[in-house]
Amino acid sequence: MSIETTFSIIKPNAVKKNAIGAIISKFEKNGLKVAAAKLVRLSKAQCEEFYAEHKARPFFGELVSFMTSGPVLLMALAGENAVTRNREIMGATDPKKAAPGTIRAEWGDNVGENAVHGSDSAASAERELKLFFKSDEFVNR
Repeated sequence: MSIETTFSIIKPNAVKKNAIGAIISKFEKNGLKVAAAKLVRLSKAQCEEFYAEHKARPFFGELVSFMTSGPVLLMALAGENAVTRNREIMGATDPKKAAPGTIRAEWGDNVGENAVHGSDSAASAERELKLFFKSDEFVNR
């Protein structure tokens, strides 16, 4: 049994749809618990730092603009194999290709506005948790 913590964001389009409660419920029903959460409006600088690996990609400006367009819910999710489990619950990046019942299939609008972000690895989770929660409290040991 590998209990770990991962990072997740409920993106502006899902917040605007009032889907926060339903999305959290889906995480909880699938074995993840919310260890920490905060509703914030990200700054352009925070987004640019968070998505730095995409800086050279053509969609970078659009991504930053979208992520700063409204409030987001930042979360630390804990549970057995949390990184992998979260990715399964979210579904494919493209909501049209996401399995029925996944978060992105239910609340995603398109590839860019796909309702949620989740860390893609334990290393990414550690970096992202430290970036937004400014603490080692949720970092896997």
